[in-house]
Amino acid sequence: MTATVSPLLTDLYQLTMLQAYVERGMNEVAVFELFVRKLPAGRNFLVAAGLEQALDYLENLRFRDEELNWVAESGLFKPGFVDFLAGLRFEGDVYAMPEGTLFFANEPVLRVVAPLTQAQLVETRLLNIINFQSMVAAKAARSVLVAQGKLLVDFGLRRAHGAEAGLFAARAAYLAGFNGTATVLAGQKYGIPLYGTMAHSFIQAHDGETQAFEAFARTFPGNAILLIDTYDTERAARRVVRLARRLASDGIEVRGVRIDSGDLARHAREVRRILDEGGLPKALILASGNLDEHKLAELILAGAPIDGFGIGTSLTTSSDAPSLDSVYKLQEYAGRARRKRSEQKATWPGRKQVYRRFARNGTMAGDVLTVETDRQAGEPLLVQVMAGGRRIAPPPALEKIRERTLAHYRQLPEALRGLDPAPPYPVEVAPALRALAEEVNRREESEAPA
Repeated sequence: MTATVSPLLTDLYQLTMLQAYVERGMNEVAVFELFVRKLPAGRNFLVAAGLEQALDYLENLRFRDEELNWVAESGLFKPGFVDFLAGLRFEGDVYAMPEGTLFFANEPVLRVVAPLTQAQLVETRLLNIINFQSMVAAKAARSVLVAQGKLLVDFGLRRAHGAEAGLFAARAAYLAGFNGTATVLAGQKYGIPLYGTMAHSFIQAHDGETQAFEAFARTFPGNAILLIDTYDTERAARRVVRLARRLASDGIEVRGVRIDSGDLARHAREVRRILDEGGLPKALILASGNLDEHKLAELILAGAPIDGFGIGTSLTTSSDAPSLDSVYKLQEYAGRARRKRSEQKATWPGRKQVYRRFARNGTMAGDVLTVETDRQAGEPLLVQVMAGGRRIAPPPALEKIRERTLAHYRQLPEALRGLDPAPPYPVEVAPALRALAEEVNRREESEAPA
């Protein structure tokens, strides 16, 4: 599964606007920017993700025969519009924050510069891709920052809101610093390390726990991690110890156990004692079962001897903040800066850049949002990634994106690293951008009818 899907996966108004633009010959260069109006409650920062799937979508955008036939037969559009769609390709330029970049409210994550019809049509799908992956990456980042280097695995496919969501969530979580996923297709498609052992049904299908443990260990001698909470967790741990001695004579090592229910801290302490006393001090203890970053923090603060965590529902659905207030707005058309002035939804006009400043110790000190031509001190965050409808460079390896994200965490001010709401990170609007906004306001007011 890729981001290359039917161009009909869009809102109807994208097509109705296109037909109106085509009839009126409006197809000069437009500039749209994608940004988040405000951070969700409980988020101190967001993580840019989904760019590669967005670029894949743009490169492969085209209406095929079956889609053109549907448009023609739908009764919604005029006949000539089908001919226009048949030749439509994305031929624009794209500027974006590289994946893994930490960003904040009102900062453009992506800019599209293309003929108006092309730039307008892609709005819905770009928001769909980037909104979701950035949302999940930001959620995953919170677990990464509290986990203190412990193993983190995405277990969320079965609770994801659809197949693509589960696949993209696995990618976004890995990009944000998770160690792997249980989603097999994500391993095949993206090269994400795969983790997983057995379900409770495997234990139940056997006549006894020990029999189930041994069957699995002999089937997968290099990955003998055993699920021990189907019946009685501590009793199962003792059975693992006895079985391990027998397996050792055949060169099979029990790598660890997984606990999926109950008081995880208490069970982990008891199981750790049983394993250590039974000669298995190197055996890992993994935990899963309705975990999120807050429960991770509690377990770690309590000193629970847990080596790794599987996190599912809360991650893939970003359950505490299941959406971003992301938008894709027209900022320039036919060479003139434009802005929306709706109450509580006003935008900053023109092509913009974000400059990030750093303190002497390397931590982020503040961002400046300004017009593209207003050079500021600091690191510019948006870079060109597509020209004339084609990528400028091959996609970076996902592992490299992950490394970049982890490096950016180290630049976070300490207050932003925790789970509690922190004072907002400073994002300054430069005088040049404010001046452009005033200029656009005056122009719009002078052109408004009496």
